[in-house]
Amino acid sequence: MNTTRALAIALSLTSLGLIVPEVFAGPPSGVEVESPNGVIRMRLTPGDDHLEYQVDLANRPLIAKSAAGIVIDGVDLGQTSELGQPERYQVDEDYPTRGVHSRAINRFRGARVPVRHGKTGTDYTIDLRVFNDGVAFRYVVPGGDGERVVDEATSFRLVPGSTVWYHNLRGHYEGVHARKAIAEVEAGDWAAPPLTIKLPEDHGYASITEGAISGSSGMALQADGKLGFAARLGHSHPASYPFTLRYGDEEAKRLTKPASIPGTIKSPWRIIMIGTDLNSLVNCDIVSNVSLPPDPRLFPAGLKTDWVRPGRAVWQYLDGGKKSLEGIKEFSRLAGELGFEYNIVEGLWQKWSDAELRELVQYSQDRHVGVWLWKHSREIRSPEARRAFFRKCRDVGVVGVKLDFFDHEAKEVVDLYEACLRDAAEFHLMVDFHGANKPTGESRTWPNEMTREGIAGLEGGKREAWAAHNATWPFTRLLAGHADYTPMHFGTRRRETSWAHQIASAAVLTSPVLVYAAHPKTMLENPAAELIKSLPSVWDETHVLPGSEIGERAIFARRNGDRWFLAIVNGPTAGPVRVPTSFLGAGTYRALLVRDQKDDPAAVKVEATTITKDDSLAIDLRAGGGFIARFVKP
Repeated sequence: MNTTRALAIALSLTSLGLIVPEVFAGPPSGVEVESPNGVIRMRLTPGDDHLEYQVDLANRPLIAKSAAGIVIDGVDLGQTSELGQPERYQVDEDYPTRGVHSRAINRFRGARVPVRHGKTGTDYTIDLRVFNDGVAFRYVVPGGDGERVVDEATSFRLVPGSTVWYHNLRGHYEGVHARKAIAEVEAGDWAAPPLTIKLPEDHGYASITEGAISGSSGMALQADGKLGFAARLGHSHPASYPFTLRYGDEEAKRLTKPASIPGTIKSPWRIIMIGTDLNSLVNCDIVSNVSLPPDPRLFPAGLKTDWVRPGRAVWQYLDGGKKSLEGIKEFSRLAGELGFEYNIVEGLWQKWSDAELRELVQYSQDRHVGVWLWKHSREIRSPEARRAFFRKCRDVGVVGVKLDFFDHEAKEVVDLYEACLRDAAEFHLMVDFHGANKPTGESRTWPNEMTREGIAGLEGGKREAWAAHNATWPFTRLLAGHADYTPMHFGTRRRETSWAHQIASAAVLTSPVLVYAAHPKTMLENPAAELIKSLPSVWDETHVLPGSEIGERAIFARRNGDRWFLAIVNGPTAGPVRVPTSFLGAGTYRALLVRDQKDDPAAVKVEATTITKDDSLAIDLRAGGGFIARFVKP
């Protein structure tokens, strides 16, 4: 047989998950894939006794040699393995997305690398993709109808001198990130992804997370005390306090059993976002890119499907208001005055009759406000109970559901997320997950997922300080996707932060359904009410500006249509900044500026002026302060 034709046939079979002997003729010592712009390289090698990979940024190591491997029925398929000839491919496309910007870029060079495990002869594939802003890889193990137990042997070894930000799993994904030098990270420490990294000598940034976890367990990371973190699947995670509080120790023990998966095993994508600056990380689309597009049968217009609508929401929970039907109707009335689209109703609705629910829905609809209802996830675990609840929501005219208390990343819990999204889509319901893990691209596959918690938000009112936290999560947790932080509070819950800080945090947050913590009356009465009412929940363009630093300051310029907003969330250190407005287009803009009051954190200074792209703004930030401005063409 002609050599070229033999290789072509082998590669074709490889794409079907069938590895033939010709592919392994003359195995390479390693497979290297380079990003389209040539700045990032990933190399997969056999290693001495285990597969290894390395990732370089601008010819310097970012991830040092680290283990790559999947474990099937207790066998580590990364050990004593042989690499075959890769099938190389590439993609260059863009598609509509929602949140940070309106168009996602999916541009990479890839290689599907055949691997043969030496001891068992098991053939499988490692799929590598290298983008201009990171890398992604996964394991694909062919199989028949039987089930196999899956675990993982992947690790991420950082370079000396790196700095990391992470939080543990005690609160599941509701933790406060600590900053540590990698040399100070102790063996056994748990980290909830994304784990963000600053490289030594200001060489750049990276963040480790995962995407497309459908049908698998979620991944957390555990430190080895030797500059590395190991991937750990959901069954091995320590049970969080929220989980044991709600479900008990015995249920937590039951979920320590590794998941069994039938047929072909496709691991989630292991993702390392990479950038020379923070703007690159914030605008990275890899988590979405590796996820499947939506099913046109459920979402005929994709993100633009008519019942899937981003918007702003009021929420009677953190800032007073009557816990009654009349009190919730009042929130809908005030939402209408604000121009907000939604009212999120907590569990008190369960005491009402269907007639009372319809009364609330109709009252709200008359004011162009849609109603969402909260539900404990324990009550919708069976398909019958879940569909009955969703059917009731549809029948009374509810537009969305807030589903709470998942608190685990075992495979059966991940499966529940997907079942909720699928069934909700059939009943044309949007979804907000609380007590949740980090997002992993679900909102691309299921556009009805509008936001999810998985963040230490304002609901966690026992926190002593917010300023450093609010200047950290834009560059850590938000890299995975949208978050229901419930921003903006003008009372004592805001702790040491100023009113301007609180308003700016809503513009820095990415949440296509943006749920506000403040009572709508306090928003309407705030001196900055005009600006608050104009804040969108999705953005066409986002720029992280110079002067931003993790835990110290987040400076975001964001565009929605023809309007620009500049938002600054300041950490615990006061000081002046000067921000050029070069992100603006040509011409003169009307600017509405909201600044800190120097002598009173519970007040703002509002001023109107005109600005061009050649100007700059001098801003004096107080500790825990902030700034926000809106720019509109006349």
